[in-house]
Amino acid sequence: MLKTLTQAGLALALMATTALAQDVTLRATANSNENDEDYDGLVVFKNYVEQASNGTIAVELFIGTQLCSNGAECLQGVADGNIDIFVSTSGGTSGIFPFVQVLDLPYVMTDDRVAEAALANGTEFVTTMQQMVDDASGGAIKLMTIGNTGGWRNFANTQRRVEKPTDLEGLKIRTVVADLPQELVRALGASPTPIPWPELFTSFQTGVVEGSKNGITDIMGMKFPDAGLKYLTLDGHAYMGALWFMNAEAFNGLDDDQKRVVVDGFYQLQQATFASPKRKSIQAYEDFRAAGGDIYVPTPEEMDQFAEAAQPVYEWFNENVQGGKEAYDALTATVETVTAEIDAQRQATMGN
Repeated sequence: MLKTLTQAGLALALMATTALAQDVTLRATANSNENDEDYDGLVVFKNYVEQASNGTIAVELFIGTQLCSNGAECLQGVADGNIDIFVSTSGGTSGIFPFVQVLDLPYVMTDDRVAEAALANGTEFVTTMQQMVDDASGGAIKLMTIGNTGGWRNFANTQRRVEKPTDLEGLKIRTVVADLPQELVRALGASPTPIPWPELFTSFQTGVVEGSKNGITDIMGMKFPDAGLKYLTLDGHAYMGALWFMNAEAFNGLDDDQKRVVVDGFYQLQQATFASPKRKSIQAYEDFRAAGGDIYVPTPEEMDQFAEAAQPVYEWFNENVQGGKEAYDALTATVETVTAEIDAQRQATMGN
């Protein structure tokens, strides 16, 4: 009987330990698929957090539209506490946080190194954005980090090679519903045409639109060359930032050790999303060329023409977007700072 009681006691102790081992469960969702950088980031986050917390935090992943179907609905779910973690592009959340469209401003960040340094937690820009999200949500939502989802946005079209802004004139370019991308397309002389992402393939086929602003991994993931998309211009006008939000109550309910693990988990996630599109884009560019695609890299002089043509977009953003000037000033100041730091690091490595 003693042996039986002892075994029963051990079993109960094991059950209690198991219950304590996962006393927090975080529900994370991304409206994408398992081929997306968002999924790569979430897998890294889940693995890190569950291990580093010694099992006191479990992370459940919901990829697609199981919990919510669009940015507004998902952010409402985060605010209400039905969803703990959600990722979105600026276009998906601009209806609630209009100032996040600052990430879509063209030609502000020039390359991966500058973008990754500017988006590091603790910079003036990220700290400003985090405070603005906190204020706008009444403290219900926290912006945890900003990663990447697809590399850089470039202009692609079905009609002709685009070497300079005037080559875009008259083209019907697909945009999201958000205002800023439409303003950019207008500034460059093209016609913005909002089209839902799932309808874009057919829209290329039928001529409803003749171009888009996408990264190469998205272009090839959706097989757009099969729909007639042939010309790609690597102008890199916008870094495809991904904003990672968390329910503030869920985060604040963690103990200090768990908070540290979650914060570090978002850092691991961010680094994974920075790296993922670089690797995936190698094969994607090869596949685009193999499908008959034409890739053009603008000269420095032509890039200056694109940047000059886009100037009205900055003025529009600062004057018309709620919180726009504050976000813009923080971003440009941060970019200036990190660019100087990178230049100094580069020179130190070069030895002159």
